[in-house]
Amino acid sequence: MSKTYLFTSESVSEGHPDKVCDILSDSIVDDFLSQENPENSRVAMETLVTTNKVVMAGEVRGPDNYSCNYEELARNAVKEIGYEQEGFHWEKFSFDCSGVHSQSADIAMGVDASGNKDQGAGDQGIMFGYACIETPSLMPAPIYYSHKILEQMALDRKSGKTPGIQPDSKSQVTLKYNNGKPEYCTKIVVSTQHDENLDQQGVSEIIVPIIKEIMPEEWMNSETEILINPTGKFVIGGPDGDTGLTGRKIIVDTYGGAAPHGGGAFSGKDPTKVDRSAAYISRYIAKNIVAAGLAEKCTLQLAYAIGVSDPLSIYVDTHGTSKMSDDELIKKISSSVDLTPRGIRDLLNLHKPIYKKSAAYGHFGREPGDDGSFSWEKTDMAENL
Repeated sequence: MSKTYLFTSESVSEGHPDKVCDILSDSIVDDFLSQENPENSRVAMETLVTTNKVVMAGEVRGPDNYSCNYEELARNAVKEIGYEQEGFHWEKFSFDCSGVHSQSADIAMGVDASGNKDQGAGDQGIMFGYACIETPSLMPAPIYYSHKILEQMALDRKSGKTPGIQPDSKSQVTLKYNNGKPEYCTKIVVSTQHDENLDQQGVSEIIVPIIKEIMPEEWMNSETEILINPTGKFVIGGPDGDTGLTGRKIIVDTYGGAAPHGGGAFSGKDPTKVDRSAAYISRYIAKNIVAAGLAEKCTLQLAYAIGVSDPLSIYVDTHGTSKMSDDELIKKISSSVDLTPRGIRDLLNLHKPIYKKSAAYGHFGREPGDDGSFSWEKTDMAENL
């Protein structure tokens, strides 16, 4: 790796068309997990949005005689995001969920426990976890601050503090690194949808103070350039400006490109899907290794096969920063954590309706909630390690 380099990550707001889809899909996951015996629920939900239209499709299984009100959940989620525009309005969009059907019996056979067989993985795949010492949350700094800018913008918009700003926004943060450590910020880009009567200067006057509030003061200097709505105008946005789909922002969801991604999306999937649950446990383990002071940086990979309980492989790379060998760390992990799908769900208590709030502003680097959300961000295993 070069000693001095620039690195950039981006985030998108909850009003971005793809994120609208992630939120709607996870609203369905949460609804199923809020019913009786949530460990028996199965959800794999996809959403498409475009101009005043929402389409849902997928496979589900829930309690006997349970009927999910997909349309009501979708409208409530869109209302919460804040869409009341001519091209996309929570009350007025047309809704279609004719593509939702029962889960495949062949998949269920591989996943469900029966007799002496433990629950298997819901699919094959590889999942990565990552942590580093760049931020207090042990996340890479570019993606962490990209999220925080947009999250604060959304809070201010919903509180009425920033009139004229609409839900669809994107951010991008570029940091200069020296010897692998961030030194200062060179570029920040924010593009946000706005009312017709608000010009580029007006948008800048609203957004720049938010950026300066979020970014570490010592990283902002005379070389830092802030670009707000570089095209000059961003009135048509959201699903009216661009079609959205579930699962298209997987790098935004994880580490902003600073670490590998296995390829599977998270939103719309119940926790039997290792795309989601194994990515969460991978982050949990990597974060606890760094929190324990065993490494300054850690990448961890797990691999699974459909219907098989134990992972096929465990890979750890501490990038030359560990106080012990990577092989020793793998032995510690194997003896400390049950990495079967059931073991992961039990350890992190994943059978709760906690997923909708993870759909925007990153699945990682968030504060664990009293409701059990973001349990994979706890560092309660660090002392053991």
